Amino acid sequence: MDRTRPFYELSLPVTEKCNPISRDIDRADAKHMLQILKTCDAEIFKNDDQGLQMLTCVFFDKGIYSSPIIHTMVDVAKKVEMMLREPDESLIVLSGCGTSGRIAFLLATSFNQMLTDQQHTQIYSYIIAGGDRALLTSQEAPEDRPLLGARMLDEVCAGKKRVLFMGISCGMSAPFVAGQLDLCLKHLDVFTPVLLGFNPVHMARNEPMQDCSFHFKEVAERMATEQEQGKAFIINPIVGPEAISGSSRMKGGSATKIILEAVLLAGHEAIFREKTISPECLSSWITASERIYENTYSHADELTALVQKAGESLGKNGHVYYLGWRTLGIIGMIDASECMPTFGADFGDVRGFINNGFKEMTNKEGDLSSMGPEFVIGHQDFVDTVLPVLNQNDMIVFLFTVKDDLHEMTALANQVKRKTSNLHAVAHDLETLHIPVSKTRRARLARRMHMFQKRMCDVFETVLKMTWSFSSDDEIAVMKWELSTKCCLNALSTGAHVLKGKVYMNFMIDLRVTNSKLYRRAVNILQRFTGRSKPECESALLRAIYSTDDVSEEMTSADVRTHTELANRRDRVVPAALVMIHRGCSLTEAKHHLDSHAVIRDAVTSCVLSPVNTADMK
Repeated sequence: MDRTRPFYELSLPVTEKCNPISRDIDRADAKHMLQILKTCDAEIFKNDDQGLQMLTCVFFDKGIYSSPIIHTMVDVAKKVEMMLREPDESLIVLSGCGTSGRIAFLLATSFNQMLTDQQHTQIYSYIIAGGDRALLTSQEAPEDRPLLGARMLDEVCAGKKRVLFMGISCGMSAPFVAGQLDLCLKHLDVFTPVLLGFNPVHMARNEPMQDCSFHFKEVAERMATEQEQGKAFIINPIVGPEAISGSSRMKGGSATKIILEAVLLAGHEAIFREKTISPECLSSWITASERIYENTYSHADELTALVQKAGESLGKNGHVYYLGWRTLGIIGMIDASECMPTFGADFGDVRGFINNGFKEMTNKEGDLSSMGPEFVIGHQDFVDTVLPVLNQNDMIVFLFTVKDDLHEMTALANQVKRKTSNLHAVAHDLETLHIPVSKTRRARLARRMHMFQKRMCDVFETVLKMTWSFSSDDEIAVMKWELSTKCCLNALSTGAHVLKGKVYMNFMIDLRVTNSKLYRRAVNILQRFTGRSKPECESALLRAIYSTDDVSEEMTSADVRTHTELANRRDRVVPAALVMIHRGCSLTEAKHHLDSHAVIRDAVTSCVLSPVNTADMK
């Protein structure tokens, strides 16, 4: 057994394990870090079962290309086709928490627009734990409420006779989604439930849930039983542990997008192009997604420059701002919203803005800008509120394509450039040679793209320009651009926070403990780096949460919800607990130790024993 891993880690779900590929990512420079992230992302498409076994230390036989996974995707795609053929009383609902819910929103709105373009009735809806506020900010607490999830699903589906429900939980753990799946299983005459996650069923979460007598694993097992009768479906390929342990915003979010787009597109092509839904059809989209990753990571020099610049900005207490157009703006806001819970970042550290604000978002609840500064998201809002205080330590990243308004983009970029030269771009172009138009039209397009390239070189310090082969389907091109941009921004924001010292080894040491999943993860991290028992680690965590050295019986007997409600208002609870355990000191002394180090990673490094030694402390 790998002696750097405590014995209990072998029983952790795949999505919570430490990935050996990225174990030393906190010591890497930007270039090496990018190579690490590239290798970890490549595991999404790994078709080598033995390799997956080595990574996870358990035996699996289901990569994303495996026959069982592809055939289940085919079965679900046929259900999509059926719903599209009878749209009046049918509904397809995509639901999840955090990243999963944001991907659900993006897909539901995108595919509804595709139906509108086809003059077809819209049949997609999304649900995200915490409502539309969770699209832009961390709303972790609602994830723990299974009855809330069930109630929201019931309300969305009122009056529908047929509902295809796709519940997304990367770790097979979210109580919110478990409650929805339970509702579906009780009403299979109406619902066809689909569970998408990246752990095997036997590793689904088996802890009690709030106000419920069942747990996620029980629901997953019931799903597996119904799958034998074709009444429910589980899609759960193993894509390997995350580059930052437990950070499912990365591979988990990308794999979710790839799989669901493949399934939904297959259903659409069956209806609108009379194409047969087949394993080859589904596999081809996954292969196309793999090429997107390869193309994106082939721009290593530009990506490295972006990661380095972002790290420098955050390290100097500056900010990173994404200014995006259309769905690339949404991708930017999704990435920004995930930095606070993952890295303990401040709201302003990484922010996203989209052209036309909420009008472009087309979310259910409409304009949320009155709810606070976190919900001020338009380009004009950026000009009014951020531009006046911008300085050279702030990094601005434009996200756009050749099909966006280049005059508008250039005008905004020139405004920003008057305040700072720290201006960069992620831009997507098309190969004119493959566009099936007349020579005259192709010449005009070539001139436009030449202007596109010249403007970028004149305005931006770094330009990550990706060129894609032409697709006759605008929707397909947009999906490629979205996935590529997500990959870029995940690398940028993750790399920047690693360089800032927010990660120890490949653990998010400064995560916010805002729900039961993150509470459990915090305890696991403490065990991982101290070798102490679970009760000892939990006691130290409670001392940090309750700001006391004397944990009372009332505190220890309180439920996790009480702990996390208070922890949400505390900073650095995991680092403080870790320092207390290792130094055997008071909370005040631990805080003083953290305050004496500008970088949390350095504070932890100075007192954490080596992993090899901690593994011996069983």
